[in-house]
Amino acid sequence: MNAEARKRATVYRLVTSEHLCPWGLKVVDLLRREGFEVDDRHLADSARNQAFKAEHGVSTTPQVFIDGERVGGYEDLRRHLGLPLRDPKATSYQPVIALFAMTALMALAMSHVVHGTPFTGQAVAWFIALSMCVLALLKLQDLHAFSTMFLGYDLLARRWVPYSYVYPFAEGLAGVLMLAGALAWLSAPLALFIGGVGAVSVFKAVYVDKRDIKCACVGGGSRVPLGFVSLSENLMMVGMAAWMLWFHIA
Repeated sequence: MNAEARKRATVYRLVTSEHLCPWGLKVVDLLRREGFEVDDRHLADSARNQAFKAEHGVSTTPQVFIDGERVGGYEDLRRHLGLPLRDPKATSYQPVIALFAMTALMALAMSHVVHGTPFTGQAVAWFIALSMCVLALLKLQDLHAFSTMFLGYDLLARRWVPYSYVYPFAEGLAGVLMLAGALAWLSAPLALFIGGVGAVSVFKAVYVDKRDIKCACVGGGSRVPLGFVSLSENLMMVGMAAWMLWFHIA
């Protein structure tokens, strides 16, 4: 009986015609996945929600009760169950891994459609061009936030601040032109310049000055650490530009 009792939980969460609390849905889903029988009690309006919070001395809902004892909200429940908690301040390469994985798959798909096989040299070129386009898009979502973070390490932007606003547009333009295979006389030198300056800036900040800062490669609000991945982004641009220049001249 005790074992069965431990597998029962009561959840109080706000559910109205105007609002369905996402944390309440997460709590109920987590409990059920952990094998709990859930007594899901809806607080059907703001007045009942406020009254519940006042009665139990809490500031938020949902609230979970197990064995008659209040556990708390979603993060409190994860802690109670011994599950890991997400640290919003922790650095992670997940954004760039996801980005490069998707652009690689897109490039392989394009190569398959055009050439009948995903594994071609063109797929590599498309991968780099697509990555540049998507990276530029992420930066342009919040240009001011990107500029602020970019100024923390880019050598040219520190000397000429407007460059921190120009960079995403230049990266996006070079990526689009490379994807189209057009105006190589413009896209290749542009990518070579911004990639070269970026590579030198990242190398100096990380490997010479030994600074532990965030990278603006996927936008100003990212938690991606400045390091090898950031350097790789710039070196890919340099490599693509060098290949295009050689092909254009030859």
